[in-house]
Amino acid sequence: MPSTPEAAPRQIAVFDTSLRDGEQAPGFSMNTAQKLKLAHALRKLKVDVMEIGFAAASPGDAEAIHAISSEIGYLPDAPMLCSLARATERDIDAAERALRPARRSRLHLFFGTSDLHLAAKHKMEKPEALQTIERALRMAKGRFTEIEFSAEDALRTDPAFLKEALECAAAAGADVLNVPDTVGYTSPEEIYTLFADLTANVARPDHVIFSTHNHNDLGMAVANSLAAVRGGAGQVECTINGIGERAGNCALEEVVMALRTREDHYRATTGVETREIFAVSRLLGEVTGNAPPRNKAIVGRNAFAHEAGIHQHGVLADRRTYEIMLPEDIGLPSNALVLGKHSGKHALRARLEALGQELGSNRFEQLYGDFKRLADTKREVTDNDLCDLLAEDGRGHAWELVRVEMRTGTKAKERPTAKVTLDHETRGRLTTIGHGTGPFEALTDAFCVAAEVDGTLESVDAHQLSREMEIEVGLTVDGVGIAGRSQHTDVVIAAAEALLAAFNNHARMDKSAQLADAA
Repeated sequence: MPSTPEAAPRQIAVFDTSLRDGEQAPGFSMNTAQKLKLAHALRKLKVDVMEIGFAAASPGDAEAIHAISSEIGYLPDAPMLCSLARATERDIDAAERALRPARRSRLHLFFGTSDLHLAAKHKMEKPEALQTIERALRMAKGRFTEIEFSAEDALRTDPAFLKEALECAAAAGADVLNVPDTVGYTSPEEIYTLFADLTANVARPDHVIFSTHNHNDLGMAVANSLAAVRGGAGQVECTINGIGERAGNCALEEVVMALRTREDHYRATTGVETREIFAVSRLLGEVTGNAPPRNKAIVGRNAFAHEAGIHQHGVLADRRTYEIMLPEDIGLPSNALVLGKHSGKHALRARLEALGQELGSNRFEQLYGDFKRLADTKREVTDNDLCDLLAEDGRGHAWELVRVEMRTGTKAKERPTAKVTLDHETRGRLTTIGHGTGPFEALTDAFCVAAEVDGTLESVDAHQLSREMEIEVGLTVDGVGIAGRSQHTDVVIAAAEALLAAFNNHARMDKSAQLADAA
């Protein structure tokens, strides 16, 4: 018998709520300019729906929604723009005003349906709750492109009443029925069963889809969202880096890459441009001052990093041995072989080659011994450390740091100033002064003056490691991206040595290019 063709994967809509649910979490508040910057990045990420605030919550939220709707909402590739609202006329009016410039708008209407919410928050019985839901939806119908209804605290709502509330909302005009685990209470087994039941048994017009929105209080937001997709959900609500109330929301990057990597299992996909994931994750960290943890799935600094020698050897031979995704798929140029006490010869040789250093067998064996002794005393061996080890046979730095001074002030007129003294392999000792809007920019400017190049500081990543600061910088120098990393107990010296590593890497790149041209 001929085999039955397998059904095409379902297209799951991605509803990003970083600018609403994510932004309202302590420590992640953003102003209008910052929200606009992130909204542009989310548009490039190609999310389907962007919830950009809660218009009635504050004048600032309404202003941000209107600004994003005006600047992005008219673009042909703009996602659906959405505002949250309670089931009141005031909230619906506020959302309509704020979203008015957008070509496509969605009202996200919510109402608590659990016995706890009905008694403690709404102080009403179930029949009155249904009337409130119906009245609000009828009031909103025709004023937005779409309406989404959320049964707040759905996972603790009586199942029979939940169906009744969802059917009421669908009949009154809701296009999307959201079933949120507002407090992160459920499990994958429970939510799969619930969505399978709801999608099969809730009466609704054909176009109406179910949405899942999960919080991470028990660490299961992504697992619960994926289980809901398996149960029939057509939309996943999530945030960049999993930010959000309390322990956060379902992380967009995790659920999207899980669907992409295991499409064979979930039989579902999204329209997200995954190569923008790392960029938007980093931007969110810069805007809010909260970078994801090193071990964060997909976007953490260690997500594609390898230190163990066995892993490094395997990845160098065939990256599929220890990587189920390509770093390029999320916008990272490559994986990272972190040199430490667990690293082996293959990783060390690969890093030396990347730095333009070709060593004979005897010299390499000697260096490897020195490297292992040093690695036992440090968390990580940096490019600067390797150059120190190589310096014995004249293969060291183009630049060496002699002294660094930093001056900052609290007054607006007092721009940060950096003074660096450097030794260059051919030009001798130089002292230069740099200025910037911040100390890192001032240091970068001083290095650029010394190197006689045009450079821009693109990123700074700083982490406290016990007593040391680890700093990684990314720059664009004469149109080329370079990076450097260093560790020190003094943050100013750590920053200067990270820049030193970047400029030494740049000098080695120039030297390698010159040798190639000469050949």
